[in-house]
Amino acid sequence: MNVIETKIPELLIFEPRVFGDERGWFMESFNEKTFAAALSERGFDVPHFVQDNHSFSAKGVLRGLHYQLNPHAQGKLVRVVSGRAWDVAVDIRKDSPTFGQWVGVELSADNHRQFWIPAGFAHGFIALEDGTQFLYKTTNFYHKDSERSIAWNDADLAIDWQFAGEPLLTDKDKLAPTLHEAKALGDVF
Repeated sequence: MNVIETKIPELLIFEPRVFGDERGWFMESFNEKTFAAALSERGFDVPHFVQDNHSFSAKGVLRGLHYQLNPHAQGKLVRVVSGRAWDVAVDIRKDSPTFGQWVGVELSADNHRQFWIPAGFAHGFIALEDGTQFLYKTTNFYHKDSERSIAWNDADLAIDWQFAGEPLLTDKDKLAPTLHEAKALGDVF
């Protein structure tokens, strides 16, 4: 498995080896030893996954930027198994040197990439094709009262969503505060 580092050291992209022939292809989508080695080699904690989630989205659906507060914070290992998505993680750790910075990566059924997003980051994605299916493993269970959002279009973050036009959003995501508003509320790490 190839591990790609990003401008924020804790955010890693995993590219599995894909073995293909005239019948199709095979890949190992997750290997705990390989994943743990990649994190521990870089001095990061190795998580334990407790829940898998799966979403189906039409082109233009934007989900995010979501996170959960401690003690229910979640790390996520995300991938796309059908379609394409632009996936974004934002550092919301107030004492981090990269606070407010973001990393984006295209995830698709064709590139098989996975994106590791540890707790302390807000996460969101936009479906770039109809029928985009997004899978992710989480390090903590969903906890409604700990759920928070940051505005996808926060001008200070200036995220390039790689999408022309208005995204399709839930009412909750339309009303999400900016990162600085969330920080003022004490809703960051």
